[in-house]
Amino acid sequence: MLSAQDISVSFGGTTLFESLSFRIGAGDRVGLVGKNGAGKSTLLKLIAQEQRPTTGDFALEKHCSIGYLAQDIDFEEGRTVLEESYQAFAELIALEKKQEQITNELLERTDYESEAYASLLVQQAEAGERYELLGGYTYQAKVERVLKGLGFLETDFDRPTETFSGGWRMRIELAKLLLKDHDILLLDEPTNHLDIDSIVWLEQFLNKYKGAVVLVSHDKMFLDQVTNRTMEIIQRQLYDFKKPYSKYLEVRAELREKQLAAQKNQEKKIQQTEQLIERFRAKASKASMAQSLIKRLDKMDRIEIDPEETEAMKLHFPVSKQPGKVVIETEGLSKAYGDHQVLSEVDLLIERGSKIAFVGQNGQGKSTLAKILVGELTSKGHMQLGHNVELGYFAQDQSQQLDGSLTVLDSALDSATEENRKSVRDVLGAFLFRGEEVDKKVAVLSGGERNRLALCKLLLQPFNLLVMDEPTNHLDLQSKSVLKEALRKFEGTLLLVSHDRDFLQDLCDGVFEFKNQKVKEYLGGVADYLEYKKLGSLKELEHGQPEKKEKGTPSGNDYRNQKQRKKIQNKLSNVEREIKGLETWIKDTDVALEINYDQTIQQADFFDIYHSRKKSLETLYVQWQELEEQLDTLG
Repeated sequence: MLSAQDISVSFGGTTLFESLSFRIGAGDRVGLVGKNGAGKSTLLKLIAQEQRPTTGDFALEKHCSIGYLAQDIDFEEGRTVLEESYQAFAELIALEKKQEQITNELLERTDYESEAYASLLVQQAEAGERYELLGGYTYQAKVERVLKGLGFLETDFDRPTETFSGGWRMRIELAKLLLKDHDILLLDEPTNHLDIDSIVWLEQFLNKYKGAVVLVSHDKMFLDQVTNRTMEIIQRQLYDFKKPYSKYLEVRAELREKQLAAQKNQEKKIQQTEQLIERFRAKASKASMAQSLIKRLDKMDRIEIDPEETEAMKLHFPVSKQPGKVVIETEGLSKAYGDHQVLSEVDLLIERGSKIAFVGQNGQGKSTLAKILVGELTSKGHMQLGHNVELGYFAQDQSQQLDGSLTVLDSALDSATEENRKSVRDVLGAFLFRGEEVDKKVAVLSGGERNRLALCKLLLQPFNLLVMDEPTNHLDLQSKSVLKEALRKFEGTLLLVSHDRDFLQDLCDGVFEFKNQKVKEYLGGVADYLEYKKLGSLKELEHGQPEKKEKGTPSGNDYRNQKQRKKIQNKLSNVEREIKGLETWIKDTDVALEINYDQTIQQADFFDIYHSRKKSLETLYVQWQELEEQLDTLG
């Protein structure tokens, strides 16, 4: 569907990548990986034709459409969630307006025998056929299904989009993109703003998607679940294997081992040849043989080892001063947003040196409590910081709060203290911002580079209590590993909100579970917590699967009944929408027949279409009755 030939990108004297060639075909599920700043997002923009390469060309098959989800989006205010999502079906919405306009005009006119009236009937029929062909009777149900899959509730559908956070607005944009059925789908970090339920739904959606998918992600599990091909940008080159990410790593490691063995063997032969050359040079009778060996060495293709990304940021979190034994104490802490109660009567005692993971479903108050503890939100009840406690806070959108007009150096200097101001360049160097890179504007940094800068700014502030909300967003796998190791060595107190089980494993010694407005403490690490809860992974926790039966907890049968009931209700809603659409069409057609019978039946295959839709309506009535009876059976 799309071919790239000798693609190179250079700017400001720097070459991002050069001579990249590849093809994207039907059924490809491509994971585009590489270290932060390697050019992954730039390559997506090139494929989406939002930027032009310095050299090279892209060839796109005729009528092939490309959909692109960028990391940053602009939103038009004044629309509800549904209205914004319906923008994915602009032609259908236009057809609805056209049909309504024609119907109103037909009802107002009385010149039934005129050419103008006949023309309107033809337009109405054509619009109706086009509307049905494009899925006009089912698109609204499709929109609602996708929105629910991405975590929206029905009560959210009529809310204005500007009342949602940036992460939720990104979900709306993702919904619109998925609904358009593009031939090639380009996704840049699609899971960054999704909870586990939505990530699993997106995995299932993409696995059924008919077109090709190219996605940038640092979520190893997501890559393995969705992709069948991996392209990695390493040192301006592209490595392309038809394997999902984990399998690709194995193949790359095996290939590199073979290259090292072959190179070692070749070096041994070269040394032996060079020794022979030195020996033959000393004898006049062997001079010609020496020259022959020299020519052979010159012509030899030296085995090269595929490059590896070995450079990583250097991270160390120093403790500012020793705090008291108790760093945080809360009593009766509660928080509500309007009528929505998030936390209720929460009592906590957090001691110095603790490393605690906040886990639970999205919307249960993890980020809310983090913001209350650092003073960004007010609450009811009592909250007290301990003696000498100094807070460091990394928000979920920390990298987005950076001032894009500043340079990297000026942004870091803004966070520096008098004590460390002179060493800011050294600290930036530890975060891989060196030389002229410190003069870059923050606005041009990639998502990963922004996150590195945000971490750097955090380190320039004194703290002994660190609160971090999803700090791994936008970080590549290597940077995640560095961050985890630094947090493991951190001697202060750590409160960590994360859905990443691998990141939490062996890092935290306590778990706070957020559920039903309460916070429950579990001693031990995440593995101990999961074993105690009889859960295989945090994914199951995010799905909210039932625990060992307790008083008031629904039984397995009750739980299955609830799921079955919800499934039937969704089917019932879809059937009711289709019934409504067909009833409207048949009613409008009957009116047209009464007004001008001869003209109305002149459209192609009129009676076949008319009777087919009446028959479909009768079938839907039967389905509706059966679904209602199934609901009654479940009680």
